[in-house]
Amino acid sequence: MSLDSVRAFLREKAPDVGIIDQGASTATVNEAALALGVEPGQIAKTLSIRVNDEAILIVARGDARLDNRKTKAAFGGRPRMLGAEDVEALTGHPVGGVCPFGLATPLPIYCDVSLKDFAEVYPAAGSRTSSVRLTPDRLAALVDARWTDVCSLPALPE
Repeated sequence: MSLDSVRAFLREKAPDVGIIDQGASTATVNEAALALGVEPGQIAKTLSIRVNDEAILIVARGDARLDNRKTKAAFGGRPRMLGAEDVEALTGHPVGGVCPFGLATPLPIYCDVSLKDFAEVYPAAGSRTSSVRLTPDRLAALVDARWTDVCSLPALPE
């Protein structure tokens, strides 16, 4: 059902964006990067969090970490990750396939500036084996996301 809602969303808003089904798990950032032949940072992971009483989605590069201090400053409260049941109920997508497209419930969506490090990114497409490829700006425009800076990048090896 979730993949179907993403197909319907893309058919209506972005018919030129095709769904890539790898036929292999893309449920984690590393699995997705391996299946797609890209670096982990290019995977656009969708984080489902609650700040105060509001559930929001944050799309960030795959190797970024949510920074509690930045998130609290941006949204006025401490972020808490949603449990798998809440995520699926609110988004309509299973954990491992969560994306900002074809949501079951309208939610505020934010894209972290970390996505702009890449010309193209690969968010999931509603299942644990599917994704799409698009530019970060196109991703944000399609889902009416606002840009934010709430993530930290991994330290570079010395």
